[in-house]
Amino acid sequence: MNNVQQNCIIACIGSGNMGLALMKGTQKQRCAVSGNDGAGKTSGDVSGSGDACGVRIFFTDADAEKARIAAAAVGAGVYNSNTEAAENGDFVFLAVKPQVLPQVLSEIADTVKKRINAGSPPVIVSMAAGWPVKKIQAATSVKLPVVRIMPNTPALIGKGMIALAASPEVPPEKTASLQNILGGAGIVDRLDEHCMDAVTGLSGSGPAFVYLFIEALADGGVRAGLPRDKALLYAAQTVLGSAAMVQETGKHPGELKDMVASPGGTTIAGIAALEDGAFRGTVMKAVDAAWRRSMELS
Repeated sequence: MNNVQQNCIIACIGSGNMGLALMKGTQKQRCAVSGNDGAGKTSGDVSGSGDACGVRIFFTDADAEKARIAAAAVGAGVYNSNTEAAENGDFVFLAVKPQVLPQVLSEIADTVKKRINAGSPPVIVSMAAGWPVKKIQAATSVKLPVVRIMPNTPALIGKGMIALAASPEVPPEKTASLQNILGGAGIVDRLDEHCMDAVTGLSGSGPAFVYLFIEALADGGVRAGLPRDKALLYAAQTVLGSAAMVQETGKHPGELKDMVASPGGTTIAGIAALEDGAFRGTVMKAVDAAWRRSMELS
């Protein structure tokens, strides 16, 4: 993690599932540098200390108790307000719902402007769907450095997919540092911001589609006579293993499918049933619907 900015402060405004997931990933990265396993950190320590590599994390939330609980989970500190977060954070994460974002931006705008004028601008990191960089800058009336990310819920276990797009105002070394910081939460991929709505439809919403598929597979197993717990185990591991095959072999999914489907066998019979139900077309429509909704929000 040589590219991580040393002695930097990460301020996370919002302590919900996604904000907490990303901060847990950051904790993994800083512990990897320090050789610390994360044990023995002070819960809710207002100093945000406990990491030898100098990366400190702080939470703030409208629900102060929720912020304290999140801080305790990752050995972080707690700020008393969003303004305090904006005053101190090198990276200020906006981990709030899109409908709450205007209020948060209004609260921190003056503080961010002062820091920009003083030559020490924070990097604003937003994960709000429907909020492009220009919209965030317009809401604060300043060309502040903004990184827009789109993570997904598997970041909670370090298996997320995180798309990242930085505005021109973000120095390259800051972008590189942020990529490294987020690496503990999953794969971080840089792309043009105009692709972010498509990412929202695919990997942002996609876990819900996959969970539905796993549930359906398990239901099929139960219908065929498997106990529910066994059916769910087999379904989840089948999806997990199949995804790993795509990533690790580099083979096209169609090629891997053909490796399973023997002539006149059970698999091709099942594939035919899926095609009768327009399976692939329906999945494409689901991603398309989520993509279009993301554009509407923008």
